[in-house]
Amino acid sequence: MRFSVQEYVRWEDIDAAGIINYQAYLRFFGLAEVELFRSCGLSYRTLFEDLGIWLPRVHVECDFFHPVTLDELLVVEAFFGKIGRSSIHLNFEVHRKENSDVIVATGKYVLVTVKKGQLAPTPVPNMLREKLQPYVEESSNGTRRQRSAR
Repeated sequence: MRFSVQEYVRWEDIDAAGIINYQAYLRFFGLAEVELFRSCGLSYRTLFEDLGIWLPRVHVECDFFHPVTLDELLVVEAFFGKIGRSSIHLNFEVHRKENSDVIVATGKYVLVTVKKGQLAPTPVPNMLREKLQPYVEESSNGTRRQRSAR
């Protein structure tokens, strides 16, 4: 199952060429990430304070397929690709609201579970693993739609 959020491309998201700046995708991914965790019943406050878990990113990637411009409404789908021993793979697909068949960008975070205040990996707690499981979508490339040529 996938979770999605909608967000407009704002003035601060575009560059001098009038298209979305690559860094803006991290803002879109961040919005989808926090709401996905919240939909699992896991606010970051719960993770940090109740479970004593931090989730630093150890890998971030983004691929761009089509330019996006100011005021376009984007849909960001978020889902977990894999939950390993101490890592959580979080995938993103972005498309325009009015044309959901064309992926404009994809992304991936690899998060590592660490105990609060420490930076050594620790196993993903069973409760966390169980709450995330409905949003796990394992596949070889993390995408379900055909990408158009650039």
